[in-house]
Amino acid sequence: MAPPEEQRRRRRRESSARREREDGGDRERDRDRSNRRSRPPSSRPLSRYVDESTPEGTPRSHRRRSRSQSQSRGGGATLSTEALAALNSANARTRRHSTSQPSREEPTRERTRQRAASRDDAGAAAPRTNRQSRRVETERGREREKKRSGGYAHEDPYRDGREYRDSRDLRNSRDLRGYGRDTAYDPGAYVNARAAAVETREERRARRKAEKKAAAAAAAAEAEAEAAVPLASERHDSEQERWQGKSKRKRRKRRLVSGAVMEEGAARGVGGSRPESEEYMLNEKEGYTRASDKAPSGKRRLNKKRIMIFGGVVLVLIIIAIAVGVVVAKKSSSSSDDDADSLDSITEDNIPAAAQGTYLDPFTWYDTTDFNVTYTNETYGDLPIMGLYADWDDSTQANDNVPALDEDWGSYGDTPARGVNLGGWLNLEPFITPSLFNYDEGLGIIDEWTLCTHLGEDEALSTLEKHYATFVTEATFSAIADAGLDHVRISYAYWAVQTYDDDPYVFRTSWRYLLRGIEWARKYGLRVNLDIHGLPGSQNGWNHSGRQGPIGWLNGTDGDLNRQRSLDVHDRLSKFFAQDRYKNIITFYGLANEPKMTALKASDVVAWTEEAYALVKGNGVDAIQVFGDGFMGLDNWQGMMTGYDNLALDVHQYLIFNTNQIVFTHEEKIKYACSGWSQQTEESMNTATGFGPTVFAEWSQADTDCTTHLNNVGQGNRWEGTYDTGDDLTSILTPRCPEEDDSCTCSDANADTSRWSDEYKEFLLLFAEAQMYSFEKGWGWWYWTWETESAPQWSYKAGLDAGVLPQKAYDRSFYCDQSDIPDFSGLPEYY
Repeated sequence: MAPPEEQRRRRRRESSARREREDGGDRERDRDRSNRRSRPPSSRPLSRYVDESTPEGTPRSHRRRSRSQSQSRGGGATLSTEALAALNSANARTRRHSTSQPSREEPTRERTRQRAASRDDAGAAAPRTNRQSRRVETERGREREKKRSGGYAHEDPYRDGREYRDSRDLRNSRDLRGYGRDTAYDPGAYVNARAAAVETREERRARRKAEKKAAAAAAAAEAEAEAAVPLASERHDSEQERWQGKSKRKRRKRRLVSGAVMEEGAARGVGGSRPESEEYMLNEKEGYTRASDKAPSGKRRLNKKRIMIFGGVVLVLIIIAIAVGVVVAKKSSSSSDDDADSLDSITEDNIPAAAQGTYLDPFTWYDTTDFNVTYTNETYGDLPIMGLYADWDDSTQANDNVPALDEDWGSYGDTPARGVNLGGWLNLEPFITPSLFNYDEGLGIIDEWTLCTHLGEDEALSTLEKHYATFVTEATFSAIADAGLDHVRISYAYWAVQTYDDDPYVFRTSWRYLLRGIEWARKYGLRVNLDIHGLPGSQNGWNHSGRQGPIGWLNGTDGDLNRQRSLDVHDRLSKFFAQDRYKNIITFYGLANEPKMTALKASDVVAWTEEAYALVKGNGVDAIQVFGDGFMGLDNWQGMMTGYDNLALDVHQYLIFNTNQIVFTHEEKIKYACSGWSQQTEESMNTATGFGPTVFAEWSQADTDCTTHLNNVGQGNRWEGTYDTGDDLTSILTPRCPEEDDSCTCSDANADTSRWSDEYKEFLLLFAEAQMYSFEKGWGWWYWTWETESAPQWSYKAGLDAGVLPQKAYDRSFYCDQSDIPDFSGLPEYY
């Protein structure tokens, strides 16, 4: 075995000889190209870019690609002895041809080319022996190679000869494997050898196709096998870890580039070509490397599959997040409200010691739904804003027939209001909730005053707040809007604002529920008619004013005191409701409900009304102010209180409280509702015969006064002739049903709706639609009331369920001027 030093010298000599041959091959190729350019096309035995399998007229770029394809690493044909002989013969012919054919170029250029070729031949024939000369030639060869490869010749990891493929190193190509190193290199022989190799291209293509298919099947099988193996089994694979361990910065710069893209020069910073059958990974810093050498194909496919699955999951999560974000954006205020209306978000330590146990303390509230429980003692107009949130939205409309809250309604003469009352809620009325007055008659519990007195402060608070929280809920306002209604009239009493002296009423609790009710109305696009049903001293002496008995407002010992108190209440109320928050939603503002002007001095009532109007308007309330007709008769208001803007007369039309009308038959009731009330409405709306703007804030379908407690607790009814007020002038002690005899009974009049006959249901429906028709000749109507415990003829909700009210208030089947009225001969007239 030769000494190491001798081995190193031998390797250096072999390397030097190899480089000289490479340099010589370059010169031979240059001379060959020069000779071929000087030959006419017909004399060229074999073009570098054309082979026998390429059709005539094939684009030049395709021919180049065919050459590249012939060098695919799928392998080439080994030349036989006959093929070598053919190569030598073709080479000899090429040399003879190149010397015998005259040049078609200019003589000077041809002589220059020949001198250059002579110098190249001399250089190739005379091997260099000087070491420095060899080094210079070697460096020149490397520079040429570097320029041809785009500057990456020595950076390519495959340059060490493992599987390097390059058109400039064809001596090592598998296509010329039979053309040994000892064989003298000849450019003409090389061209013909390429032709012989190209003849087998179709076989190689078929073989490579089969190999690809087999490789794909093997990769798929490997991927399936690896999918069943825990991921931990891959962690020990150092090659896989190196592949996956590249920095994120570099990984972002890589992309897979096909051989066709590389061949056409589309890969930035990469020269030369690569077979179309391979995919290469482009790296801006490192040139290109084959993707299959970066990671095993099976694992690469498996990881690609995992990445795709992971990406799909991430995409789904992003979509869900966006959807949730949209919902959250639309309901951001309601989401925060859900947090704020829960007592879990605060502790009692958040409530100042002085406020604990008072109406401002949310821990004392029976219900906190949709209330802001964050403690505040802030007031507006000297009234607390407790339970309110800072934001509101007036963009909702009750239905498509009316504008949204933040849009102008227009004229109520053109678009009358269609609404319903929430009676018996924030001020009690025994016939609406008789269960609250279910006591022995000897106790004398006949109104809210006596009820609160009997219960005491604490029990009255717990009893009434439970009623406030449960009798009307958000579902109430939703159902009202669904019924095609667009307004709601909310009645309340002065003790929501203030109590005096020995008042037993529950102070301020109903105020919080009033504010929440307005917000619920806002949510469903319902405009609000605020109606104060009870004034200090009682304006009518009826139970729904709070205290049944003598009238103490504008009358009696404390008449003037209560007059001023009622103005003070309106002063505070109007300052509070003058806020921008309420300008769109509160469209009607009531001054006094049903003042009993038949028992009061009319001039005093008118003077108070004018003063209250000026006070409310001066505080900034732009809503239409409403005053009651006082049961004086509509024609008596002609010419009174003229010159006031946004002031309307309120009329409550009931047949059953009039002893001369309760005796009407079913047919007569409907006719009167059509003709009588239409005529009254038109006369009242005309300032020449009446006041002018007129609304009808109360009416019902009741055709008897048999409802329990309707005429005050324990005072009987007109229908059966048992109405006893203790005053001979007002008592009705003979039956006033249409029969006007002992057959008049209330036993069936208060029957459940399931017992109503179809003919009776038809009567109730026509009676309701006749009233709607007449009252819409004015500025609109409000049905009394939305819900009762046991009086269906007084309940809009029960009427809808029973089918005796139109399912949509704006879509009716009966109109007085277009429809016939049945005689209802099959209905008895005694109930």
